[in-house]
Amino acid sequence: MEETLKNIDLQNITSLVIEYGLKIASALALLIVGGWVIKFIVKTVSKILKKTNIDESLSGFLLNLVNWSLKILLFITALGQLGVKTTSFVAIIGAAGLAVGLALQGSLSNFAGGALILLFKPFKVGDLIEAQGSVGVVKEIQIFVTKLLTPDNKEVIIPNGTLSNGNITNYSSTGNLRVDLTVGISYNDDIDKAISVITETLKADPKVLQTPAPTVAVGELADSSVNILVRPHATVENYWDVYFNSLKNVKIALDKAGIEIPFPQTVMHQAKS
Repeated sequence: MEETLKNIDLQNITSLVIEYGLKIASALALLIVGGWVIKFIVKTVSKILKKTNIDESLSGFLLNLVNWSLKILLFITALGQLGVKTTSFVAIIGAAGLAVGLALQGSLSNFAGGALILLFKPFKVGDLIEAQGSVGVVKEIQIFVTKLLTPDNKEVIIPNGTLSNGNITNYSSTGNLRVDLTVGISYNDDIDKAISVITETLKADPKVLQTPAPTVAVGELADSSVNILVRPHATVENYWDVYFNSLKNVKIALDKAGIEIPFPQTVMHQAKS
């Protein structure tokens, strides 16, 4: 009787070893083969991303996302191969992912905004833009935030979520900026002569672009002056040089030409006793 029980136990143990041994072997084989497949897929995706010239920050994040998603899927499949019920396991992962997503809702919004900016490129590093009430040169585009350097040398950090959902003015997209100036002359002076002097002054400045040509025209007949609109164009990096130099050079040229630039005057009258 005892011998019979021993034989039965031995048979059960043997069958269990064979059964679970095969499952473990198949799970290990699945992990090994699956690991090779994942490496191949990641390399393929990496080559595709390089061909599409996607930003390195976004490319690296996407590769990590694909890599870890496939590894988690492979791990769950291997557990199923061992006979573990993965339904509840997947439900736990899903619930945990939902909880993390709700907790990081703002960060995920910023990530999505950063992905859109890096993918569609409404601006690039070095561009002068205006967004979210700030004007500055784009210093750095990260996956969650964008950094601007303002004209007064302040760093502004804007979350990509709000940045991608708001209005963006890219002053550098056309390659040049228009400088808006207004110069007033006296009503007694020759308008055509003043326009000619200002135009020649702008042409003599090497930093003023001649294409498109500067615009010099009468803009307003004001109370004490004829206001002439002066509209030269400049590259982004030369904008402020053209702005300040044009004011200075136009004033000097008009003085040499004998054209008066009116200024506010107060006339004092002495009361008669």
